[in-house]
Amino acid sequence: MDTLIAKYYTPQDDFYDDENSFMQYQSTKPSLDLKFSLPPISQPTAFLRAATDDHANPDCPIKIAHGTTTLAFRFQGGIIVATDSRATAGNWIASQTVKKVIEINDKMVGTMAGGAADCQYWLNYLGIECRLHELRHKRRISVAAASKILSNLVYSYKGMGISMGTMMAGVTALEGPALYYIDSDGTRLSGNLFCVGSGQTFAYGVLDREYDYNLDTETALALGARSILAATHRDAYSGGSINLYHVKEEGWTKHGFNDTNPIFWKTKLEKGEFSNVATDF
Repeated sequence: MDTLIAKYYTPQDDFYDDENSFMQYQSTKPSLDLKFSLPPISQPTAFLRAATDDHANPDCPIKIAHGTTTLAFRFQGGIIVATDSRATAGNWIASQTVKKVIEINDKMVGTMAGGAADCQYWLNYLGIECRLHELRHKRRISVAAASKILSNLVYSYKGMGISMGTMMAGVTALEGPALYYIDSDGTRLSGNLFCVGSGQTFAYGVLDREYDYNLDTETALALGARSILAATHRDAYSGGSINLYHVKEEGWTKHGFNDTNPIFWKTKLEKGEFSNVATDF
């Protein structure tokens, strides 16, 4: 860490015009806007990348490890949103009961993948912005507009260590079922189906085989749960419970926060799936 600081550090006399400006910087109180404090060095973006990005710097002192499985897909009855509930800190399971679906309002939800603190902060802030929009304009904000607000917010901090991959799902009379993917690089994509997280490849394996836009609601809910179950079985960083939501024009409906263990064994014994697991000991 000392080596990194020396590399990106600029002496005080060069970084601040005079002693008064340095003292003013030191005494500045945090404001209520989104301007977070940055390292008091001349290249904060490069410093943060070198300190946290293990792809750019394998010897970085802060390795942000994250893993999860979240998914959402559009179908004729609205949008299905499903997530696991495990939070990991490296190889340590920090929690099995994380709520990775953020209820932005009663007709829109967002999902969390990446750094838990980043996702919770920005999605909660987005909920405030959506409520202010409703009060100012006397109408609900569209999913497209809400996703654009979030994309613009995180893009302004690109390269500064934010770790976030989120989906926003909502159904409005104007848009119909609307689903967007947003990440911490400012990427914003609209689509029918997204999976995000370390277990996404396993979830995609189920979804790509069985997904169809014309699914009925019961089948769509089962597909969302089964996709998360596959990811929790194969991905060490996914697990806990299956959090399942159905988003429609009348609002979202929660369909349980169910432990994966009994669901796994029920699927195994009744349907004969997960053949790699033995039932005789």
